[in-house]
Parts: sequence; structure tokens; C-alpha cells
Amino acid sequence: MNFDYNSTRSNLILAEYGRNVQNMVDHICTIPEKEERNRLAQVVIDMMGVLNPHLRDVSDFKHKLWDHLHIISDFKIDVDSPYPIPTKEDMNVKPQPIPYPQNRIRFKHYGHIVEQMIEKAKGVTNEDVKQQMTLSVANFMKMAYITWNKDSVNDLQIIEDLKELSKGALSLPQDTVLTKLDFRTPPPGNRGKTQVAASSNQKSNQNGKRQSNNNNNNNSGRRKMGSSSSNNNNRKPYQSNTYKK
Repeated sequence: MNFDYNSTRSNLILAEYGRNVQNMVDHICTIPEKEERNRLAQVVIDMMGVLNPHLRDVSDFKHKLWDHLHIISDFKIDVDSPYPIPTKEDMNVKPQPIPYPQNRIRFKHYGHIVEQMIEKAKGVTNEDVKQQMTLSVANFMKMAYITWNKDSVNDLQIIEDLKELSKGALSLPQDTVLTKLDFRTPPPGNRGKTQVAASSNQKSNQNGKRQSNNNNNNNSGRRKMGSSSSNNNNRKPYQSNTYKK
């Protein structure tokens, strides 16, 4: 008796479609009539779409199914495809390596973007616009500084760092007051929501206190009633002063 083990079978090229789809594609490659191959290929394409419904969310998913059909056949199937037929060389092209940035950052807590902003501001010819950009860069530097250091930052230190990074091209007066940043206060868009939430919490707390007071009053009333009933039970029976003759 011959047993069919997975170790003796050919490797699955696209495992998400299963062994049966691969066997059908291999059978289509052996059919001599091209019309019959086209008809069966369309049937297999419809079946592949049913087996992988998540591909319907992909743009132009039919094109993807036809590409998968050629990949499963190891690019040997000869059918009339409505899309350009891919080749093995196109599928095995390695992407170009992305070079890792090798930037020497002077102050790492400011980042490389601050240095790019400074270079952009240095190229501005209009003095008014240049001064506004310098102030904006200083405010951004203060925000970046507080992100890494939660303690208070001295504005004079920011101004000196800006002057050093720009090599003296950008400068601000030493008495310049930068934007005050406080991460404890909510942003302007959420202040209304915060106030509404606070008022609702206050109302719920008040309702809870009222309910607890009512429960305490009811419990005290029950205690009084219970004490009176217990006193009645402890009373001695009435004794008449008349004597029997």
C-alpha cells in the first residue's frame, strides 16, 4: 500500500490557497487546448476569490488573483490573462536598501528637525519674516526640551542654544519671553468637555450624598421603631388593685 505523505509531495508555493488549488493549476498546464485552459483558469480564479475573501478589500483584487495564478504555476501556465503577465524576474527583484541617516546632532534633545528649521530660517532675506521664524524655532526648541526634561527650562538657555546652533546667524534679545508651556492644563479644544465632565461628576457626588443621607434617616427611624417595640415587650402586665372576695 502506497501512502501519500506531505514529505513526498511538492512544496506549496502559496499555502493560503491549499493543495487542491495547486493540483488544479498543475492539471490546467497539461491541457493541450487553449480554450479549455482559459475556461478552467477562470473557474480557478473564482475559487481563489472565494477561498480568500479578504482580497476583495484590496484595490484591483482581480489583478492580484491572476498574478497569484501565474505564481502557483511557477509561471508555466499559458492562458489569456486580462492583465499583463508577470515574470519570475519581476517577482524576485530585491528592493533598494534604504540608507540609514548618519546625522551628527549637536543637541540630541532638540533633534535633527530643529537644525533643518534653523538652516531654512537662515536663508530668509526678509528681516521681519526671519525674526518671526526665529521666534517660532525658539518656541519649538522649548517644547522639545520640556518633552525630555519635565523641570522648568530657562528661556535664556534656549536663546543661547539657538545662537550656537545657527552659528550666530539667528539671535533673539536676552529678555525675550518664550511661550509658556504647561502640560497639566488641557488643550483649548478640550476645556469645555473637561468642565462638563467635572460638573457631571459633581452632580453625581451630590446625588450620592443625598441618597446616603436618606438611607441613614431611614435606618435611624427603623432603629427607633425597633427600640419602642422592644420596650413594649419588656413592659410588665397590668395588675389590678382590686382583691378577690
